[in-house]
Amino acid sequence: MNLKKYLLIAFSISVVSIIGFSLISLFISDQKIIHFDRVIIDKIQGQETAILTKVMKIFTFIGSAPFVIVLSLFMLFFLYNVLNHRVELILFVAAIAGSAILNAILKNLFQRVRPDLHRLINVEGYSFPSGHAMNAFTVYSIISFLLWRHISNRLGRMTLIIVSSVMILAIGISRIYLGVHYPSDIIGGYFASGFWITTAILFFQYYQEKRYNKKRQQEKETA
Repeated sequence: MNLKKYLLIAFSISVVSIIGFSLISLFISDQKIIHFDRVIIDKIQGQETAILTKVMKIFTFIGSAPFVIVLSLFMLFFLYNVLNHRVELILFVAAIAGSAILNAILKNLFQRVRPDLHRLINVEGYSFPSGHAMNAFTVYSIISFLLWRHISNRLGRMTLIIVSSVMILAIGISRIYLGVHYPSDIIGGYFASGFWITTAILFFQYYQEKRYNKKRQQEKETA
C-alpha cells in the first residue's frame, strides 16, 4: 500500500471520528442519549463481583495519567535507544500531550457532570469526554503505529493490534463499571482521540514525505 492510500485511510478515519464526536456531543446536549447510557451501565454494572472490581481497578489505573506518563517515558527511551527513532519522538510526544490538552479543553467546554448511580471509586472533575478513554486510545494507537513497521510477520502484527484493542476497550469499560463515566463519555473519548491521533499522523507522514523528496532532490543535484 503506497503513501497516498495510507493518507487517505487516515483522513477518512479522521473525518468519521469528528462526525462521530459531533453526533455524540449533540445527543448529550439534547439529553437524547440518557436511555442508551442507562441500559449499558445496567448491563456492565450488573456483572459486579469482588474479583472483577479488582480487575477493573487495575485497568483504570493503567489508563490514569501517572501510569501513562511512566509508560510514555519508557517508550521514549525504547524508541530512541533501541529502535533509533528520532523524528518519531516528536510525533509520540505531540500525540500524548495534545490528547491531554484536547481532553481538558473539551471537558471544560461541555462541563458534563459525572454519573451518580453506583460509584465504586471517587473521582472529581467533569465527565465528557473520558480522559481515560482518550489516554488509552492515543497511547496504544501511537505505539502500534510506531512499532508496526518493526514487526515483519503477520502473527506479530495481529498480536500488537489485539493487545492494543483489548487495552483500549478494557480501560474504557472499567470506567463504566466503576461508575465514574457514562458509556457516551467513553465513546466520545474514543472519537475525540481518533480524530486527534489520525490528524497528527497525517501531518507527520506529510512531513516525512516532504523531507524524503527533498533529500532525493539534493542527491540528484549532487550526483
